[in-house]
Amino acid sequence: MRARRLLVIGILLAAIAAAASDGTERWRVLYFYDQLDSSLVINDFKFLTAKNGVAAGFLIDKNGKIKPTTLTSDDGGQHWRLVPIKDVPLSLFFHGENRGWLVGDDSLWRSEDGGHTWQKLVKMADAERVYFISAEHGWAVGEEKKAWETVDGGKTWNELPAAAKPESSPERTVYNWIDFAGPDVGIMTGWNPPESSRSGIPEWVNPPRPSSKRREVPQVSIFLQTRDGGKTWDTTTGSLFGHVTCVRLSLNGFGLGVIEFSNAFEWPSEIFRIDWTTGKSERVYREKNRLITDVALPPTGPSYLVGIEKLDRLTDSPVPGKLKVLRSEDLANWKEMDVDYRATAHRAMISALDDHNLWIATDTGMILKLAASK
Repeated sequence: MRARRLLVIGILLAAIAAAASDGTERWRVLYFYDQLDSSLVINDFKFLTAKNGVAAGFLIDKNGKIKPTTLTSDDGGQHWRLVPIKDVPLSLFFHGENRGWLVGDDSLWRSEDGGHTWQKLVKMADAERVYFISAEHGWAVGEEKKAWETVDGGKTWNELPAAAKPESSPERTVYNWIDFAGPDVGIMTGWNPPESSRSGIPEWVNPPRPSSKRREVPQVSIFLQTRDGGKTWDTTTGSLFGHVTCVRLSLNGFGLGVIEFSNAFEWPSEIFRIDWTTGKSERVYREKNRLITDVALPPTGPSYLVGIEKLDRLTDSPVPGKLKVLRSEDLANWKEMDVDYRATAHRAMISALDDHNLWIATDTGMILKLAASK
């Protein structure tokens, strides 16, 4: 009888062990900045290869002092080296494994060694983001209803005339996003924010006023699109609740766009599928307690949404939410993935080289990687 019980226990333990090593994927925390006298805010990050990653943001000490910094990893995100810089980073862009650009609060910087060191290129206080289709040819978007083009790697810039054409107030118009599907098809997005918030310092660090009094009202949204590598740009404007915060285009003829809403709206965000061959779009995801802040479309495999569990309607709430990641094979059915319970954020970003090499960074100083459960 005892032998039979031992046999049953053995079978159960074997089943549990098999289940624990069945290859189920999980988002595992690789790095967490955990210091008593300061905290780390990550504004943007990018993996260039399966080993080399770059992040940018700032340290904030207990007295509120801001110290801009970059982070680099040479072992797939297991360890990160913090390097002080002179400008609060807003965004990063890399073309290849070595050349990259950092948009700062005051200037544009360039790296030739995969983000380990940065040299100041030009003062560019109005820029939000850059995108390059080659090592020399690229665009920048930013405040005052402006976009710029460069053909020398960012040393000199010329204003893009198409950006000024839409009917909107220049002092209240910001172009905040740019993305391309290959060298020809590209999009820029802009909108009329209630007020400027372009400092690289998120509102939750120091909320300017009670956000519960701010209500969602329609804003002018602007879309500039090119199909000839930026030689010409077509403009479209519309009045939308919320604003487009992210667009990722795929070479397969579609893209995903994120629209975020303010405090009083029923949903914190919505995800739209964009068919850039026809211009049509359709909503593919929204939930009342999910704020999606980034999306990924790997060259092969499923698509991903990353964000947080949103239990209140405060846009600038100082309380972070649990990190949430969803995956879909068809852009219609989304399944939540297993995420390390320690991961929390106000905003999250994802970098996907392919379906086997994906990382997430949070603005609370965490880096996670998708890996098989152990």
